[in-house]
Amino acid sequence: MNYFEKYTWNVMLSQHPFQTYDIPTYHNILCPKDDYPSFLDKYIALPIMQRLKGVGLLCGTDWTCLYKNRMYYSRLDHSIGVALIVWHFTHDKAQTIAGLLHDISTPVFSHVSDFRKGDALTQTVTEGPTAAIIKGDRPLQQLLTQDGLTSEQVADYHIYPIADNEIPQLSADRLEYMFPSGMALNGSWTMKEVECCYNDIEILENEDGLQELGFKTIEIAEEYCLHFCMIGHILQLNENKLTLHLLGQIMNLAVELGILQEEDFMNLTEKEIIEKINLSQTRPQAVNAIPQTIDESSEPQGTKEKYFYRLFNTFRNMTRIEHTDAALPDTDYFSVNLKVKQRYINPLIKTENGKTVRLSAVSSFADKLINDFLKFSDTKFGCVVLAE
Repeated sequence: MNYFEKYTWNVMLSQHPFQTYDIPTYHNILCPKDDYPSFLDKYIALPIMQRLKGVGLLCGTDWTCLYKNRMYYSRLDHSIGVALIVWHFTHDKAQTIAGLLHDISTPVFSHVSDFRKGDALTQTVTEGPTAAIIKGDRPLQQLLTQDGLTSEQVADYHIYPIADNEIPQLSADRLEYMFPSGMALNGSWTMKEVECCYNDIEILENEDGLQELGFKTIEIAEEYCLHFCMIGHILQLNENKLTLHLLGQIMNLAVELGILQEEDFMNLTEKEIIEKINLSQTRPQAVNAIPQTIDESSEPQGTKEKYFYRLFNTFRNMTRIEHTDAALPDTDYFSVNLKVKQRYINPLIKTENGKTVRLSAVSSFADKLINDFLKFSDTKFGCVVLAE
């Protein structure tokens, strides 16, 4: 039996007791106060960084009743967390600033922008403008000059393997986002567990001769791998696929109808976007039949507008979806059938003889867990009843 079969949406969201989290306490685990890189403060204060306060890490899921998120964690919080991890392990200023800046091109609702542009599988479209934003921001350029750094040193954190690397390796970015994701989505991390895992990590050399974060202790590595794969499981269930795709379609339609402009996704907060759509619903609406698709140019504007608000109100108020083998009628349902990026980890572990290997090579538990994660398949479709 696949390990993940019994972990349905309701099980995943209810298996851990509710607890509150303090972000400064968590960040202090990543980098204790006596080692805090104070040079970061002037970069964090930049408008291009402060904008990320209004962008949630969890891709718009803070705004729907389908989720029970325990806390709001912003892309700014995440960016600071990545920078603190990079600094903790490298004490390299360029790498640390590159980690801080890696998400400056992220629009509101984060990876929903990838979904709305057809990139659910790799979720990298939003990274495109990063270098241009860094090179074009004068206040940032002034700070880099003061610190003796160039744009090239901080514009692409992919060049630093501690900051970023490819799945299933462990990097500062991947390490950071799974801690608060677990905290927020289902309360699956305690601060004690975070601290235990984090303090077991060190820089190792991987099979390609590159530096990579890895673990000293097999049992702790197994626990981290389990936590990571369980959160990755939430992200590949149909509930998550449907939520992100639905919100992406809502944003596309909002632009098409003139309710939002493309620049709003970089200039407004998520709260302001939601409020702008809510306010637009107070206008007189044309009431017509529901369109079969949202792309038919022959449909009257009022028809498309009514359908847009049905989608939006569905997103805001849905509490469950149906798992089916076929799409349900689109006059009454929104259905999704997508392959998405699988987020998992097979971390390095240093064995007793000093050899560095992947966890799955020395842990039958981790090997089965990872294989089951990769083999798991939700039903072909996820469907939700459209609001009236």
